Parts: sequence; C-alpha cells; structure tokens
Amino acid sequence: MERMVDLLIVGGGINGAGIARDAAGRGLSVLLVEQDDLASHTSSASTKLIHGGLRYLEYGEFRLVREALIERERLLNMAPHIIWPLEFVLPQNQSPRPAWMVRLGLFMYDHLGGREKLPGTRTVNLATSAAGAGLSPREGKAFIYSDCWVEDSRLVVLNAMDAAARGAVIETRTRLTDARRDGDGWVATIADAQGTREVRARVIVNAAGPWVADVLGRVPDARTDRGVKLVKGSHIVVPRLYPGAHAFMLQNPDRRIVFAIPYENDFTLVGTTDEVWNEKPGKAQISAGETDYLLETIGRYFAQPVDKADIRWSYAGIRPLYDDKSTNASAVTRDYVLDLDAGEGRAPMLSIFGGKITTYRKLAEHAMKELARFFPSASGAWTAGAVLPGGDMADADFDLYLSRLMTSRPALPPKLLRRLARAYGTRTDDLLGAAQNVRDLGTAFGGDLYQAEVDYLVAREWARTSEDVLFRRSKLGLHVPAGTAEALDAYLARVVPVAA
Repeated sequence: MERMVDLLIVGGGINGAGIARDAAGRGLSVLLVEQDDLASHTSSASTKLIHGGLRYLEYGEFRLVREALIERERLLNMAPHIIWPLEFVLPQNQSPRPAWMVRLGLFMYDHLGGREKLPGTRTVNLATSAAGAGLSPREGKAFIYSDCWVEDSRLVVLNAMDAAARGAVIETRTRLTDARRDGDGWVATIADAQGTREVRARVIVNAAGPWVADVLGRVPDARTDRGVKLVKGSHIVVPRLYPGAHAFMLQNPDRRIVFAIPYENDFTLVGTTDEVWNEKPGKAQISAGETDYLLETIGRYFAQPVDKADIRWSYAGIRPLYDDKSTNASAVTRDYVLDLDAGEGRAPMLSIFGGKITTYRKLAEHAMKELARFFPSASGAWTAGAVLPGGDMADADFDLYLSRLMTSRPALPPKLLRRLARAYGTRTDDLLGAAQNVRDLGTAFGGDLYQAEVDYLVAREWARTSEDVLFRRSKLGLHVPAGTAEALDAYLARVVPVAA
C-alpha cells in the first residue's frame, strides 16, 4: 500500500484540477485520478465562455453572477493566451423580452462585478452597423456587451500542470473502484491498465462531475442526501455564418438562449441546448431534436441557409447540476454546492455538486476552506493572482508576446506560431526548443501538427491518444486531412510510456 496522501481527488475535470492546484499550492500532498483523459467529458463540452451568465439574472442568481463576473477578469489576467475578450451582439428584433428589461439586465451585468478591463454595453442599429452583417432580417437595434472566450479543455490541463509542478500526482485512465473509511482516514482501491492497488488518504474529494453519485455509491456508508440533476447540452459547428470577430446571443421564442460564436477561423459554433439526461452518465451525443432546434435557430436569425449536411462537427456534454427541484432544465441552478460528510472519528469526504467553468477557481478556494480544519498547517488562499502555465506575459499582453515570438523565429510560419502561442503561451518556447524552421519540428502529421508538439503533449500534458491531441489539447481535428488520426495513433503507440 502506498503512503498516505492528504487529498485523493476523484475526477479530472475543471473542478478536480482546480482543487488539486489549490491544495498542492498550500503544501498538501495530492493524488488526482481520472477514469479517462483530463477534461474528457463535461469540461471539454462547454460553450467555451468565461462569463457571468447574463441569463441567470432572470432566475435571480445574483450571487452566482456577481462571483462569476469578478472571476471573469481574474481569469483573463491568469491565462491571457487561452482566454480573451469577446463581444456579443444581442439582437432585439426577435426578442421575447422587452428592450427595457434586457437593457436593465445589461446595466446590472456591467456593474455587479467591478468590471475593469472589458467595455460596457452599447446600442447599435443592425441595419447600419457591421454587427448586423449576415443577419436576416437585418433590422432594429441590438445591444453589444462583452464577456470572454476560453479554450476550456486547455484550462483544465493548465490547472493540472500547475498542480503537478507543485507536487500533485495526476493519474489519467485511472478509476476509483471502491473506498472505505479506516479510522480517521480512507483506504481506496484504484485501477488502471496495469491493475489495481490500494492508496490511503486523509480526505477524499469527489469531483467526478456526472459520476458524483456513482462515486458515492462505491462508498458503503456515504451520505446521499444531496441530489444531482444531469442536463445534456449540445453544440454544432457549421461553416462561418457571418463576417466579424463578434458573437451573437440569440433569443428564441421559448425564451431560451443560443450562442453563435466564431470558431477556429473558418466556422461558427452554435449552442447550447438543455435536455434532462435520465440515463447513466457516459459519452453523450447530440439528438435529432437538438440538431433540429439549433438549425431552426440559425434559420430564424441568419441569411445563410444551413442544413444537416453542413454540420462539420457536433459535441455534447452532461452537466452535473445541483438538483434544486426545478422542472425546467434551463432554469436549474448553475451554482455549486459543497457537501462535506465528516464527523467525530469519521474520515471526511467532500462532494462537489454543480458549478460552472467560470467559477472553478473560487469553487476550489471554497472547497479548501471547507477542509481547512483537517489541515491546520496548510497555508492560506493563494490562487487569485497566480498565473497559469504559459500565462506569464508582460502586462498579460498576448499580442506583444506573439510579436516577440515571431521576431525570434522568423522562418517558422506566422499562422503556426499564432496557434501555438494561443495554446501554450510562453511555454511555446519549451515546445519549439531550438527549432527555427518546420524541418526542425519532425514528422508532419498534417494540418500544421508536427512531431515536436505531439512529443510535448505526451511528456507534459498527459496526451495518450489522437483524440486527446486533436480534439482536447487542440481543435486540429477540424483541420487535418483524412488518415491523420490513424497515423497519430500509430505514432503514439510507439512513444507513449508503457506505464502511462
């Protein structure tokens, strides 16, 4: 049996990775286990926004919105390579809500969170503004407000990397099979490709997302008085619907919201849906009804015709929301609940219900506050101003860093350098090493993917399969030629460590 760790964290999504980072930075010993790849489920299936959640104001979620708005600018400073400002155009010509109500909500949105960097709301005429290009009908007014884009799965990986740099052990493709209390600690059995083994831990953190209840079911005397409601959200990716770098927030007649967002230069990302998921947690796929709903939304707002044949990619994720007994899936709270199961002589387990990617850092901080009494020698909160790997750019200025990178490697293609800088920030120099031209980067797999990047992802970021590389560490899966995934998997079979 291995030595005892302070925290055994179950789940390698954004909450698990965020808690691992926070705890390791306080001097605690941490083991995180994830049954698949980091961010392989909910955390890579988001709408990829760092936002306060404008529509949550309609449901009275003022505390959540305020916390998220404060976090929005903190995260922008922590990771300026994978997070950047994004303007949203909110047309009123088909709005089921009166303009005064929407404007009042935007006024609150501008002022709830102590906004500093992002611009405030303004009003435009869609018929004359560039913001109306591509819409049909192109008439009436629209409000323009700002939030941020995030590379969601990379945010998870960067938190795991920082946790590992501070001493945490991150084990992917490793599953908790059972756990039992043993005095004031835990004995847990975990399984990977090499077999099973037992580990000891002072505290278990159940951050398993959609599997949170499943993990509780593997603990004989776990408390189960908190509920989780699983809600599926799906997205489609279609050829670019409109010019410009802005996004759209589209209001449907049923009062639900759908976003249309520039994606990977050539595409538009459209989503999300809200469907109650009554099956066991697992890999989700978009349904025919969801596809029709999103296509109908596109047809309602945009001039460019789109049908099912135009869909280049779709993805779906299951959100593990705290069950507040709401009958409307869109109205279920996105706030989080931390459930601490502990008592005299009873080893602690902290289970995470709900949450959203924007508030993951604050959730982790709250989790550590809940656990503080079990670790009196741990240091205090520290993550609010600490940059993530690759984010240590002067004045959080991505453009300045990119300019210097291009100047230092003039023979490498600017498009490649921009993509690498967006993904890896200042770690791009580690990835490139001494390379000055593409020949120095090794085997070309297609779509601007080279051996040097793949080797970096295996060595530093736990990538093990072509899906890890093409659809989570990057979005190159939308750009590479046929056969790339197979060639990449063949290469990975040779280079991935046997014990990984």
